Amino acid sequence: MKGKGKRRPGISYQKRALEINRIYDTHAKQGIPNREIWRRFVYPVYGISERTFYNLLKAPLKPGFHTPIIQFPSLFDNLDEDGSDN
Repeated sequence: MKGKGKRRPGISYQKRALEINRIYDTHAKQGIPNREIWRRFVYPVYGISERTFYNLLKAPLKPGFHTPIIQFPSLFDNLDEDGSDN
């Protein structure tokens, strides 16, 4: 059994912390209170407590750690500047 002490967070923890911080940053800029961000946007997806939410907001992330942002195709990608099909 491993000795007690500080454990390094795993990749899944880092990813979850990064995503929750991204959600928080997006909605905090709009002036939404922290509790409302947790209740409306974080809890339904991640199912974490409010205390865990605050712990993840202040969690240190590994330098250079990032998850790729997936760009989904848009229905408007095939429209010309005037709004008509190609």
